[in-house]
Amino acid sequence: MPDAPEPAVPGARRRAVAVDGAELSVLDAGQGFPVVLSHGFPELAYSWRHQIPALAGAGCRVLAPDQRGYGRSSRPAAVEDYDIVHLTRDLRALLDDIGEERAVFVGHDWGAIVVWQLALLAPERVAGVVGMSVPFLPRGELPPTQRMRQVMGDAFFYMLYFQQPGVADADLGRDTATTMTRLLGAAMPSGDGAPDTAMFAADGRGFVERLPQPDGLPGWLARHELDHYVAEFTRTGFTGGINWYRNLDRNWELTAHLAGAEVEAPALFIGGSSDPVLLMTPPTVMDGWVSDLRGTVLVDGAGHWVQQERPDEVNAALVGFVEAIRAEGS
Repeated sequence: MPDAPEPAVPGARRRAVAVDGAELSVLDAGQGFPVVLSHGFPELAYSWRHQIPALAGAGCRVLAPDQRGYGRSSRPAAVEDYDIVHLTRDLRALLDDIGEERAVFVGHDWGAIVVWQLALLAPERVAGVVGMSVPFLPRGELPPTQRMRQVMGDAFFYMLYFQQPGVADADLGRDTATTMTRLLGAAMPSGDGAPDTAMFAADGRGFVERLPQPDGLPGWLARHELDHYVAEFTRTGFTGGINWYRNLDRNWELTAHLAGAEVEAPALFIGGSSDPVLLMTPPTVMDGWVSDLRGTVLVDGAGHWVQQERPDEVNAALVGFVEAIRAEGS
């Protein structure tokens, strides 16, 4: 399927950045203090459409890539090309491309994992770090999938389901419109500590059929916005993004030298109070591991897609954090 026109992101232009034998397609906006936005699964640079103009308007040079495996960026065939070394190197390459040494790195979902790890792997490049929806998780004593199997037993868990090449890829790609509608548009649980047990039933179902079908789109997601996601993932498939999950154990092996390491860069956490991810990994897991945590912002009533659901609150927190970092460095 050919590239469809992308809905406009005010003030941003698309350009390509070569990195490590691959190419990243980047939304680039503004001038000034650099801020890099790192999206999650299954998202795109477009997921930051509300933050890019706000940060550019606050005097920032904003770089938001379609990360490797996504959208208009390269989709390498080798699973190992999606490990944490490649993913963090991609973000550093964006700074190299504009001749900057340091930036505030902002990540959502899987992108949060990447920016937290970048703060450990290349602290000299990180003026500040913002994790959204996924707090910093210190390196565990066991490989992640082994630990998940211990905890989950025979129950279904999507991260384990994603491990076998081809299975989840076909499931999510069978009807992209249904997949994206359910992932982005389904109602979130209440955040009261009572997850839907049907999501974990070992009953042979795949991932997509476990997701509720919404009656309509939520107010924060316009039809043309959903259509853009559907068009892009119909064209690319989901394998690139799923390959990030297939490196969970490899990432653990590659970061053995980071056991016991703390994030020392100035940091901020932003999440939605009704995000089901926070039922599994509450922000308190960061206690004692992030030495300069400037705040935890929980947006009341927001779910997992917090920067799209509640852009005003998220933008205010981001701009305030970046302005403080910039002032400290001046």
